[in-house]
Amino acid sequence: FAHPVRVMAGDYPALEGCRIVIIAAGVNQKPGETRLQLLERNAAIFKEVVPNVVKYAPEAVLVVATNPVDIMTHLTVRFAAEYGVPPHRVFGSGTTLDTARFRTLLGAHLGVSAINVHGYVIGEHGDSEVLAWSLTTVGVIPLDDFCRTQNIDLSDDIRHDIDQKVRRAAYTIIEGKGATYYGIGSALARIVDAILSDQRAILTVCCPTPQVVGVNDVTIALPHIVGGQGIMGMYPLPLDQAEETALQASAALIKNIITEIEQTL
Repeated sequence: FAHPVRVMAGDYPALEGCRIVIIAAGVNQKPGETRLQLLERNAAIFKEVVPNVVKYAPEAVLVVATNPVDIMTHLTVRFAAEYGVPPHRVFGSGTTLDTARFRTLLGAHLGVSAINVHGYVIGEHGDSEVLAWSLTTVGVIPLDDFCRTQNIDLSDDIRHDIDQKVRRAAYTIIEGKGATYYGIGSALARIVDAILSDQRAILTVCCPTPQVVGVNDVTIALPHIVGGQGIMGMYPLPLDQAEETALQASAALIKNIITEIEQTL
């Protein structure tokens, strides 16, 4: 009943000829270890892994899954660039999974398929992420108009409940079974499909961005066009003032951490 998949183990030479390489290497946080200390250890791992990946798969699109994914993607772009890999071929899973959770929860509340809910979670893949309510549509209908015509209650309390369920989903899953893997696995499969099929799909992946609401040179999740060569483009988001302020705070948080970790390299 399952797709025929061949799973094999190998060393770096096995990557030769790969079109896509997903990097999920990393270590777990030790008791009492700060996030910066954890980042330093993961950065050291990536500094070894990335050159070896690029050596054997120089034309591959690199997709980063290691958390904190925004920071690790920023470092991967930097390390890969030293070996001639262009930035558009390196990006992270970003908030692809968070966006799927948002659409699923909102679709369930509205009584429509999540496929027809077009909404995005942007910013950090973490506590400061931003649900872009003002841009959300159901089919082609703005969310507020849809709720009004269908007599669906979408009060501030209901929005807050959906927001918290999206934001805290990973914590809830970890409390129940100790780790998250199926969700991010599905998100990565979606990203890989977009690359292999050159779909030009709009996905909330993360990659270095010259400027985000006043924060320069930061790696953050925004809607990007993903295709056969990696990042094919992006488009500006007409956020409302509250969302723009929240995105700026999220970008500033990531930028501060990037600055800290780069001082240790």
